[in-house]
Amino acid sequence: MSWPEYLYTVFKFAVGGGMVVGITWLARYMEPKYGGILVAAPIITTIAFLFTYAENGAQVTQQLALASFSFMIPTILFVLALYLLMYRFSFGSAIAGAYAIWIAGILILNGILGR
Repeated sequence: MSWPEYLYTVFKFAVGGGMVVGITWLARYMEPKYGGILVAAPIITTIAFLFTYAENGAQVTQQLALASFSFMIPTILFVLALYLLMYRFSFGSAIAGAYAIWIAGILILNGILGR
């Protein structure tokens, strides 16, 4: 059975959104540590790999996996920066600063890997 493209897209959004809802629910009603485990777990990444494999095959999925590995460094910088900036600034300012650091990391790493 083949799904219409729009339903398949809605399904992918529902799966990803369901993960976000689950993470925020765990952080609020259980303990933030459990939400953090899910955030750090490669669940969304795995789902993205599954959809990419189904749509594009193994070669594109391997390239995506390698790129994901490479660009995890700026993501670690983002999380660390957010944690540290929240001690000194409002959440909005801290998240903006963390994203600025993440973007700088992406640009630097892309420049290094692009050579």
